[in-house]
Amino acid sequence: MYKYLENNLNSDKKPINNGTIESLGLQWAKKYLQNLDVDFHNDKSSDAQDFNQVISQAGREITVQKLRASMRTVSLQAWNKTEELLSKEVKRHRIKPEAIDPWEIAGDSFKIYEKALEVYTNFTPLHKQSTVIKLAPKKESLSPDVSLRYTEQLAPTQLTKAISSSLGALRRKYTQQDPKVIGFVSMQFHFTSQMLLQLLSHTEQKLLSNYFKVIDDHLYMPLQRAYNAAAKLDCDSLALSAVQHLLPTSTHIAKSITQKVIKLYPAYRCYSGNLNHKKVITSSIRDVEMFQVYLWVCALEGNISAIQQELFPLCVMLYPTLKVSWEIIRQMLHLLGQEISERLNTEQANTLMPYFQVLWHMFSPEVFGENNSGMDLNAYNERKSCKPLFA
Repeated sequence: MYKYLENNLNSDKKPINNGTIESLGLQWAKKYLQNLDVDFHNDKSSDAQDFNQVISQAGREITVQKLRASMRTVSLQAWNKTEELLSKEVKRHRIKPEAIDPWEIAGDSFKIYEKALEVYTNFTPLHKQSTVIKLAPKKESLSPDVSLRYTEQLAPTQLTKAISSSLGALRRKYTQQDPKVIGFVSMQFHFTSQMLLQLLSHTEQKLLSNYFKVIDDHLYMPLQRAYNAAAKLDCDSLALSAVQHLLPTSTHIAKSITQKVIKLYPAYRCYSGNLNHKKVITSSIRDVEMFQVYLWVCALEGNISAIQQELFPLCVMLYPTLKVSWEIIRQMLHLLGQEISERLNTEQANTLMPYFQVLWHMFSPEVFGENNSGMDLNAYNERKSCKPLFA
């Protein structure tokens, strides 16, 4: 089966359809907007005043000055933390030391954050009332103040347009020689974002975290690769149809799966804390979305290279270090398989399921030489009562 999937790619000869790239990029942006935290109507008046001060031109410049003043120090600290976590993985995964240049990685991250801060500083509110109305709860009155707050949430989409291609190029640069290097790059950016946010007030964090999430998503997920692969397919492609159907709901799927896993493992603790910790939930949702995007890439490209050469080695390198068990990953995959089966018609599902089967077998207990002795008993009983889709 692996051989068939690897050879089943004839799309390289087809021209790039830029319209498809723009269409999928637009869908991702819309999905992003629909999942923003825009619950401002319960803010206290003092919070509202602080918000208005922060988003003023003077307020933005103050925020950016704070971050720029600490950028080099934070970048160095982020790399030290990345190296502390992953230094042993270089030898274990036989990564050539020269493939990981901390100064180059730090320099590239500096450029990306500079671009993000530039977009943040120069943001001009988008006066698109129809879009703002879609974001706001139906019962909420759109006063000028409330409208401004919702409009502000549209800003990260401008960042997506500004740096998505740069982040795609960055991923290609670091995965070309050894796909596992992207693990170091992603962790560098992840820790940089966390440390920069710690320098800010609560209101500033709420705003800038949306910008940093755009960076995080595009580094962890091969979005540009998915767009390019989609652009090579015919408009009536079943694989393209399946991706277009799933893309708008991918965050909802990820949130649902994350909550179910938390219920199955209420006492489980990973490197960053318990599964129900806010920071862990955010990372978990991102990871479930990441698996979905890699699955899309395989279906769109017609081969398993994305998960075989990039996703699986990255998981083997990162998850044990971050104390994420393979049983939890299998639970996530099991739930993801259910979601795909329920949301797609038979023909669409059949285009994804061969690649899902590859994922399922790659993360099987046999691969890691595991037994069930270390599992949470309730979670194990739950898993036994829910027969896996692919035994």
